[in-house]
Amino acid sequence: MRRKSLVFIMMILFLGSAMVFAQDQSSDSMMTVEEAYLNSMEGIILREMVLSEGRDAKFVALQVIEEAIEGGRVTPELQEALDSLATVGLTSVVRENGRLANNYPDVRREACRLLGKVKNEQAKKSLMTVMYTDNEPVVIMEAVKSLGELGFNNNDEVVDMINFINRKFDIINPTSSLALEVLNAYEKLAPTVKNKRGMTESIMRIANNFNYITPVRNRALEVLKSIMAGQNKN
Repeated sequence: MRRKSLVFIMMILFLGSAMVFAQDQSSDSMMTVEEAYLNSMEGIILREMVLSEGRDAKFVALQVIEEAIEGGRVTPELQEALDSLATVGLTSVVRENGRLANNYPDVRREACRLLGKVKNEQAKKSLMTVMYTDNEPVVIMEAVKSLGELGFNNNDEVVDMINFINRKFDIINPTSSLALEVLNAYEKLAPTVKNKRGMTESIMRIANNFNYITPVRNRALEVLKSIMAGQNKN
């Protein structure tokens, strides 16, 4: 029954996409009533897919969202669906027999990757929420990477959050792949950082932690030199 429902949803989305494409081909003017209706329907269907049980429908929703992003069409409904997928199992908990039934870190990781392609403040806020609430290294790693790609760092809030994450995992679960993404994000965000002390200390923590593989510790020293060189130019 679930499979039939999923196929039905995919057919509706395909039809809706085709109709929107046809509208785009016929007119470059303002959004028509029909186009607005189709966008509304897409939002309703995406919401149902996000709220449905199981991960299959959620991954289909992610595919639809990615196609929309690549086509330069990010509606409020699409953004809302992506935000929900990035925190599924965190802000909306479903339990069966006392166990968490909707914990899908692979879905959250993919949603975080797509948020890095949505160049707006809302994407940053959603990723910050993930950083604060998630404990899965693979999800946090993708969130850090996306925050670095977005480049927003008002009042050092993003870098401060990355500093916090690095200290947290450095103590409880040092992970080389996460540390590497932290370093890459620091390098990208460095020009926007007002107070570099916390970031510098965080980089040195990685460089001096032998729980990380040698290439990561060497990368920490490279990033530190790069940041210092950039500061000297200014």
